[in-house]
Amino acid sequence: MTAPAFILVAPQMGENIGAAARVMANFGLDDLRLVSPRDGWPNPAADTMSAGALPDVVKVQVFERVEDAIADCGIVLATTARPRGMEKPVLGAGEAVGRIRATQARAGILFGAERAGLPNEAVALSDAILSFPVARSFASLNLAQAVALVAHGYAEALASGPPAAFADA
Repeated sequence: MTAPAFILVAPQMGENIGAAARVMANFGLDDLRLVSPRDGWPNPAADTMSAGALPDVVKVQVFERVEDAIADCGIVLATTARPRGMEKPVLGAGEAVGRIRATQARAGILFGAERAGLPNEAVALSDAILSFPVARSFASLNLAQAVALVAHGYAEALASGPPAAFADA
């Protein structure tokens, strides 16, 4: 199974991009895609925060549109804690890895910008929503924190072995 691409949509701060790359490297993930980063790319603040993950461990590609960043993905998951009023399945990390395994295609995981999260247009391009049970009264994660939760959840689900439905495959 190919590891998923982590796609940051309109990230604002280089520091958060670097911190996201750093945590991705911690969990063996190396495909980071940026869609219209506010301060452009490359960004010296990202290098500093990556603690050496950029550019040698985590590879960065830059895209102008979400559609281009997900073009090679067979399944796309959007991270959000906000209800969107869309008919999309909502998955936890374990369920998301199960869905990725079932699809047996490259997955793209979308993360929104620091200020407002993913726009509805990006969520609409996804196959499902990936969410964590955060407090509804304060469901606001820093971009790098969200990447860390997903990267950890992905690694943990892989480490626990294949779900029973895939054990005989």
